[in-house]
Amino acid sequence: MLIDSHVNLHAPQFDEDRDAVIDRARTAGVSFMVEISDKLSTFEATHALAMAHDDIWCTVGAHPHEAKDHAEMTAQDLVALAQRPRVVGIGECGLDFHYDLSPRELQAEVFRRHIHAARQTGLPLVVHTREADDVMAGILREEQADGAFKFLMHCYTSGQELADLAANLGGWFSVSGIATFKAAEDVRQVIRSMPADRIIVETDCPYLAPIPYRGRRNEPAYVSQVLAKLAEVRGWSLEQADAMTTDAFFALFDRIPRPRAEASQ
Repeated sequence: MLIDSHVNLHAPQFDEDRDAVIDRARTAGVSFMVEISDKLSTFEATHALAMAHDDIWCTVGAHPHEAKDHAEMTAQDLVALAQRPRVVGIGECGLDFHYDLSPRELQAEVFRRHIHAARQTGLPLVVHTREADDVMAGILREEQADGAFKFLMHCYTSGQELADLAANLGGWFSVSGIATFKAAEDVRQVIRSMPADRIIVETDCPYLAPIPYRGRRNEPAYVSQVLAKLAEVRGWSLEQADAMTTDAFFALFDRIPRPRAEASQ
């Protein structure tokens, strides 16, 4: 069962052929997609995609780049939107100190509000982290001590120390097309240490197209390339990788009903 755990189908890059992209994903065998919210101003478009398609679900949240536009957003705002049907996660949220498109202190504050919403709703938190390992580690450690919440380290490319902490705190990890890049051996090395029962795959489309599509617009149909690379890196058969990541996906996004026939296998 191919599953793309992180798509941005509401992005303008898909405005010309969004339906065709979704059809190609289905033709390629993709059974489920999670459409990710990056800011509340586009949440209606994100939610509409989930409502219009039986195989698409969605999250609600604000990317750290957008924190400057969400200074007034509260955890309760997120909790209220999370009550809508087909919302299965909180985020994408977190810290991005590479571009610093929002002040770092505000990124951290807005991130903590997402954590509080995840804790209140019981929904998994989709975490973005880039060049912020120490601050991210501190926040995850402090917030987990205040009360447990499920979380996913999405498209993980950060260091081994943060990966080990996140794993010890019970976090999941998602692997993206970056794992296929020739220069990404450091990423592959971390993938080898991730908890086997808490790894899922994603495209992060339209970004980060895997080899052999690198340099093109990414699509959910390409998630099979990510799964194949994960299998290679972990020394799993493709069938093993498929089964492991499928189990991990439904364990994390537990609001998504698992197909009855597939669940009984």
